[in-house]
Amino acid sequence: LGTRAAPSLKYLQTVPPFTEHYHDDDGDDSVDAGPTGGYDWDGRAQSAHEQARGPLLSPREMGNRDDAAVVARLRAGPLAAQFRRTFGAAIFERPDAAMRGVLMALEVFQQSPADFYPYTSKYDAYLRKQAVLTAQEARGLALFNDEHKGNCASCHVSRIGQGGAFPQFTDYGLINLGVPRNGKLAVNADPAHFDLGLCGPDRADLREHREYCGRFRTPSLRNVALRGVYFHNGGFDDLAQVVRFYAQRDSAPQKWYPRRADGGVHKFDDLPAGLEGNVNMEAPFGGRPGGKAALSEREIADVVAFLRTLTDGYGGVKSDIRTRTRP
Repeated sequence: LGTRAAPSLKYLQTVPPFTEHYHDDDGDDSVDAGPTGGYDWDGRAQSAHEQARGPLLSPREMGNRDDAAVVARLRAGPLAAQFRRTFGAAIFERPDAAMRGVLMALEVFQQSPADFYPYTSKYDAYLRKQAVLTAQEARGLALFNDEHKGNCASCHVSRIGQGGAFPQFTDYGLINLGVPRNGKLAVNADPAHFDLGLCGPDRADLREHREYCGRFRTPSLRNVALRGVYFHNGGFDDLAQVVRFYAQRDSAPQKWYPRRADGGVHKFDDLPAGLEGNVNMEAPFGGRPGGKAALSEREIADVVAFLRTLTDGYGGVKSDIRTRTRP
């Protein structure tokens, strides 16, 4: 019934607030990385505190009418006594303060390392020199990092950061990938409906910035093999197909996009006409139709094998506080 896939709440502890002009602190702050940060697929929530309100009030999720309805349910529910002990006996007499308490409780819970950022994958063990990648996994990592092949690490950063922080596998940016339209979404039965991410419809403050249309947040790839669906519109449900789309989007567009009435391929069919120039063309994209794909089938399998090393819970490894990223 919704319009977007539910994004993971794991490994969000260092997401910066949204800004149109992001300058990294990697030693060269002269580079403007463009729109970066924020929560939700379009970065509209500035913090985990703000993000927590969205599902509570969304008609597609919890469906509460307003903040007062949330507080009323809490007051009548089994957690009311604990809530009073935490925030004061008279907390429900101050509905605004009570709602802030609700959001604070959700935000603090999502800062629990063991639950939300344990760093217990095989790749984490590999970075600690406690595990060895298989030959296939190592090939996949090399392809993932190779800027002329997968080029995945350009957005899904895989290296240990300054100060020894383990990678989050995202640069927190927002990008237009030209993802095919998902015909299974009820809203897409209307040919005039388009989910354009940064410039609407869920986000309203950047609607006039047509150059941002179609951009969505780059998610962390940690635990990506456990995701049931992929991309903002949930149009893919197989990890190998996702990698294959990256490798073949432009060399074999007929595999991913529908045909027009004249028989031609309707590339980037989930964007209004005239916005095709917003789509990212950096490697592995940008090939010519009929040309060589950026990755072979073996290389796609290698990348998928590496991505599976990002799943938490490898070998009983426990959370390690030393690998937490800095706030």
